[in-house]
Amino acid sequence: MGWAAEVSAQRAARRTDGLPAAKAVGREAETSGEPRWLPAIVSHQQFDRIARTYNRALLTSPPHVLFVIDQQDKDKIYYVNMNFYELHEVFINSMHLSLERGRVFWEHNHLRPNRRFLLGRILYLPIIKRYAFEFWEGEALSAAQLALTARVINRSFFTRVAYKPTSTFQEHLSAEIRGLARVLPTDLKTKFDYQPFNTARGVGRVRILDRLDENTNVSPDEILVLGESPISLSPVAGIVVTKPSTPLSHVNILARSWEVPNAYINNGAAHFKRYEGQWVSFETKYDSFELKGADAAQIRARQQQLALRRKRMTPRADLSVKRLASLGEQRAESVTAYGAKSANLGELVQFCPPGFTVPEGFTIPFFYYDQFVRENRLEEPIRQMLADERFARDVAYRRARLAELRAAFARGLVNAGLQRELLQRVQAGFAGKGLFVRSSSNTEDLPNFSGAGLYLTVPNVRTGPALVEAVKNVWGSLWNFEAYEARAHAGVDHGRAMMAVLLQEGVNADSAGVMITLDPFNPERRGLVYINAKSGLGIKVVEGKRVAEQLIYNTRTGAVQVLTRSAEDSLLKFDERGGVREVPIFGRRAVLTDDVVRRLAAAAAAVKRVFGGREQDIEWVMMGGRLYIVQARPYSVSHGGL
Repeated sequence: MGWAAEVSAQRAARRTDGLPAAKAVGREAETSGEPRWLPAIVSHQQFDRIARTYNRALLTSPPHVLFVIDQQDKDKIYYVNMNFYELHEVFINSMHLSLERGRVFWEHNHLRPNRRFLLGRILYLPIIKRYAFEFWEGEALSAAQLALTARVINRSFFTRVAYKPTSTFQEHLSAEIRGLARVLPTDLKTKFDYQPFNTARGVGRVRILDRLDENTNVSPDEILVLGESPISLSPVAGIVVTKPSTPLSHVNILARSWEVPNAYINNGAAHFKRYEGQWVSFETKYDSFELKGADAAQIRARQQQLALRRKRMTPRADLSVKRLASLGEQRAESVTAYGAKSANLGELVQFCPPGFTVPEGFTIPFFYYDQFVRENRLEEPIRQMLADERFARDVAYRRARLAELRAAFARGLVNAGLQRELLQRVQAGFAGKGLFVRSSSNTEDLPNFSGAGLYLTVPNVRTGPALVEAVKNVWGSLWNFEAYEARAHAGVDHGRAMMAVLLQEGVNADSAGVMITLDPFNPERRGLVYINAKSGLGIKVVEGKRVAEQLIYNTRTGAVQVLTRSAEDSLLKFDERGGVREVPIFGRRAVLTDDVVRRLAAAAAAVKRVFGGREQDIEWVMMGGRLYIVQARPYSVSHGGL
């Protein structure tokens, strides 16, 4: 995640061991006659001899060497032998260049403009076969200091070394330096070979598919190897995508809730091909994955686990509430009548400080879903379907029956009184505005069941008839195939599942995305906010089909670290007639400024406080410089890590 994270990890190791690990290694290296540092590096082999590689990294785990430039000694450079030293501070103290330690050393040499030392590291990036130097993402550099570093390194290194900015500040600063060779996030984002989205171990049968469509049936005992990230998915034993994606896509959030291994693996189909159709043990780790044939005991244990699934969760629903309530009239406890999505937004409307807005809206409670089912005589068809043995065991038949049920919802008639109240409410408060018609069931956005992406949202609805149809379709989406499969996997009582409908003023976004209040790649790192962003509406962010702009904001230092820029070549905007339309993107792909990132991070902290300090997964929208929060759900970290 950048060398500052590794510094932190090494400091922690030194505290717990009682003896600096670097010194212990150093004694061993000292007896071999190795130098503590080099004034120049003359070959790749020499670099390798003094380099170090850490496992905990985001897109790669590159070999690296620390460097120190002493500006008070004619810009002398030290390439640090990392068999002796893992921290700049330890090296500088041992060489008696400075006796400063801890916070004083950090502030004087990373934050003070007139510092003595320039401290960074040289990386070898095997994915592009190139060397680059970088600084900590919060480094308070000047253009002159950056240019000096490039000159000193390139006159003492055997090949050309580029500069790799680690923050948007550094990216903009380096663009001003004429002739400076750079390695940018856009140069790396599609070239890495492995990225874990959930670190876990699973056992299942390998199935390789180019893509999923509405007729593809998958099984909970399958490990899928997919050519592209699907928009939705029913429970499986593991997921591999062969194109880069984002940790916050709906499918990746679901995989985390299922606690299954999930990763991007370049050329993944080739890795898994010889196991196609066979049972394997598959484990995703921070820096690598492990794949091998499963033994009989592992297969038997997995089959027993699937066979023993039973109901463990009974969703709550208060059918006595008939009021179409505005978000401002709802609180967290309103979840039993209006669903978690709506109730959480109501809590934000009531308690959040200035800094963002929740778009206005109101919610049709569970009562009217139940009324619709009864008035259209759907109770008995639903009961018979759930009791049908073939429905339980035949996946294709189950998919077809669920499609028939959704079609029955679409044909149904909405109660005349509800239609009248609904349209009056829209005319009075939202005339001429496009509305998002959104699901808010009692089986989503729960602490132990995310339900991300399982149900329907209809964007930018502009007419009365379209509004009524959208409400019916959202009700019917309770019986989406993937939603049914996910509930069955989690042991949810389908007979108690209910759907409320949130009608919310649409925001024709300039940019949109998702953020979480921790680092998904290493949740133990504190004080970080991870942000995904794309231009236009946020629908494409949660689909996960293209890499979003990914950034990390450090709340302690105020640094913005760029992980990737957006790979999108188009964006979505409102269509004046209703729905959305696609617009091509031209020019630079940077989506967010540092100022917007800081505003997002402040909003994320406020949302987290409202919900008692629990980590949050937050959907946001920016339009005309104004920040909107459109969803907040608990974010859970699986037992496996990520």
